[in-house]
This record gives sequence, C-alpha cells and structure tokens, in this order.
Amino acid sequence: MTKLRLAIVGAGPAGIYAADILLKAERNFDVSIDLFDRLPAPYGLVRYGVAPDHPRIKGIVNALRDVLDRGDIRVFGNVNFGTDITLDDLKKHYHAVIFATGAVRDADLDIPGIDLKGSYGAAEFVSWFDGHPDVPRIWPLEAQSIAVIGNGNVALDVSRMLAKHPEDLLSTEIPENVYEGLKASPVTDVHVFGRRGPAQVKFTPLELRELGELNDVDMILYDEDFDYDEASKAAIATNKQVMVIDKVLQKWREREVGTASRRLHLHFYAKPLEVVSDDEGRVAAFRYERTKPDAEGGVVGTGEIREVPVQAIYRAVGYFGSPLEGVPFDKRHGVIPNREGMALKKGSNDVVPGVYATGWIKRGPVGLIGHTKSDAMETIKHVINGESNWWTPVDPTEQGVVDLLDERGVAYTDLDGWHSLDQHEMKLGEPHGRARIKVVPREDMVAISRGESVEA
Repeated sequence: MTKLRLAIVGAGPAGIYAADILLKAERNFDVSIDLFDRLPAPYGLVRYGVAPDHPRIKGIVNALRDVLDRGDIRVFGNVNFGTDITLDDLKKHYHAVIFATGAVRDADLDIPGIDLKGSYGAAEFVSWFDGHPDVPRIWPLEAQSIAVIGNGNVALDVSRMLAKHPEDLLSTEIPENVYEGLKASPVTDVHVFGRRGPAQVKFTPLELRELGELNDVDMILYDEDFDYDEASKAAIATNKQVMVIDKVLQKWREREVGTASRRLHLHFYAKPLEVVSDDEGRVAAFRYERTKPDAEGGVVGTGEIREVPVQAIYRAVGYFGSPLEGVPFDKRHGVIPNREGMALKKGSNDVVPGVYATGWIKRGPVGLIGHTKSDAMETIKHVINGESNWWTPVDPTEQGVVDLLDERGVAYTDLDGWHSLDQHEMKLGEPHGRARIKVVPREDMVAISRGESVEA
C-alpha cells in the first residue's frame, strides 16, 4: 500500500478540516483526496448558513481557502451523492470515504399548527437570505408581527435579519433578490420566545451584542423575566459567558424605548403550546405556557396560558441531519451511527468497512468550529490506523472518477471554477462598494465556474 485514495463528501469546514488534518498527519503512506459537494461552491454553512452581516465569522473562509489553495486537494462541486455518484462508485475508485454532510434541515417542533401557512423553519429562511441556489428566489415577507421560537444563535440571526432595516445590509454580500424582499417587508415587531430564563440561553455574547446594535430598532425586555432564582444567580456568578450575557440584557433594560420604527421583543419562560390559525388556515397567534424556574436550572409549567398575535412564525429549535443513500442513519438523532467517527452497522456495534463520518453528521448540530476540528482529528486517527478496514478499489486512479462523471454528463465544478465564480461575485460588488454580490441561480454558478456563457 503506497497511496490512500480518500473521498470526502461535503466541502464545508468539517470536510476541509478533515482533509487538511490527514495531509499534515504522520503516516507511512501517501494520500490523494477528492472533496465532493452537491453545491457548485465550497465552504458549506460558512457560505450558506451564516448571516451576511457576520464578516468576522465569514473570516473563517480565509482559513478554508488557504487549505484548498495549496493544490493538494481536488474539489468536485455540483455533484450530488446518491445520484451523480453512489457509494458503490466510491468503492470502485477509493479506499475509504468520510461523510461530512452536516445537518441542514430544520429540527421538528411537535405542536399543533406548526404546519400552518406562514410557519417556517429557520434553516429554510437562512438558506434564502444567504442566496442558496436550491430555495425559491422570493420569500413571503408579509407579516407585521413575527414570532421566532428558540434561544440559540440561529434564532438571533433570524430575528436580526427580520428586524434589521435592509439598507443597513447593503455593505454585505446580500443577494439582490434578498435585499428587495426585505425592503418590501412590512414588519414592525419581532418576538423571540425561549422556554427557559435569561441565565439559561444558548446565545453567545457576541451574537447577543450585535442584536442590540440594530439601527432604529428598540429592544423590548420584560421585568417579570428577571426575578432570578438562586440557580440563575449562581450561573451568573460562576460562568463568565452567562455573566456577560446578563450584563448585556441588563443594559438593554435601562434603555429608553418608544421612538424606533421597529421593535425586537425577548420573551423568556415561554413554553410553546400551539400556533393559532385564522379562518383561512394562516398563522394568527402564538400560544404558550408561562414557565418558572425549578431551582435546579430548569423550568416547570405554571398553568398560565398566554397568546401573542403574529402573522408568521419561525422555528429555530435546531438543525437535523439527512440520510445518505446506502449509509446507516440514526433517524432519532439525525446522524450516521458511529464510534469515534467509524460508521456502525444498523442496530449493532460492528464497523462498516471504509465508511467514516465527521462534523455534525457525526455528532449532531452542536458546537462551534473548534469542535469540528477535534471531531476531524478523532476520525482521521481511525482512518490512518484502519487500513484493514479500507475497501479494495478496482480503479483507484485519479482519472477514474473524472471519467465516471464525464460519462454520466455531470457538469461538475472544480477549484479553478470556484476561483472564477469568486472573482465574478467580487466584481459584481465593486461598483456598489461591496465585497461581493452572490450569484444565486445554480445554473449561473455552474456556467461561470465552467467558463460557459450565462444566459441573460
């Protein structure tokens, strides 16, 4: 064995970090890595899951670009696993595969009315405002009052984008269709609901601070939510992040409000019960039960039922992984069942030969970029030490998979193509003083990447 031919499915941070770690690791064999992604452009959720007004987080792209631009990793974009290329195909051309497909679906919220017209998943909305090529160009922004369910960073991203004046987004890479959609929104009030109290939120301080910097948007907090119990006081006193979050919220409570044209309300101790319908089957209100602290950091119901009139609702209660053709899948947790990144056969602890996982499809949608790196290190350790677990491909040549995709007529994109698209988007932004304007239609992304003409 002189060379490991490795396929990685998913060209977001998880997949790119896994490739980088393997290439830099001590080993007694050469490595050749091909990254596959169903989207024409790389970087996954960094490109399509982070709000456009997050330039600091977008800076992660620079580190990912450095890895890809070394030239020792091939990229095949616009290749859909399960149709354009299958697990059997990978077995013919590689010794192993790492799945780094993440978690891009919305987790379910099992309450009555959640499927009414005007009820949306946060992940869908994020994909829209990030210019994802596979969502509709137009988003129904017709509500004056909107509910967002969730107390994590995604809930804050969604709330901020709904409440922020679109003119304040023009310095970002926001696509033109998104700007026009937000510009037409009649929103005046965004209500964010969390089941527990201010000391138990999942926000990060940076995200929370950004929420309070919105132009012409009042932050509305409610005094009843800040009668802290002993467990909350202890969390504030002993956890630096919780302490900072509390300071931010307390400062907002002291602000004068009433002059802004939009309001962003934070409601704590609110357990979702039902999305109320109007006569036409549309969202009319959000009904919840008021909760209270249980003295142990959790909450219990009080029996008090409240209702807030809204015309749209967004659930931001988490992401969920999607099954992959021919690969074991844990439907309950939305992950590939695995032991330290080695895929396990359904219902057993037996390892699936040649199949590995990293990132959110391995451990679920929790943690930040640092966790993604440690995930990848754990998985790569087993790839390196698991030669007896690898496949025996019939054609491990680097040309083999290229011929396969060409024979099937797959219009794949490569790293040079991404550079072309990247430059094109930056040129689109130049006349407007913006870093870039994203190209949204998939067919245009592919055409630009492949050096073909784009239809007007």
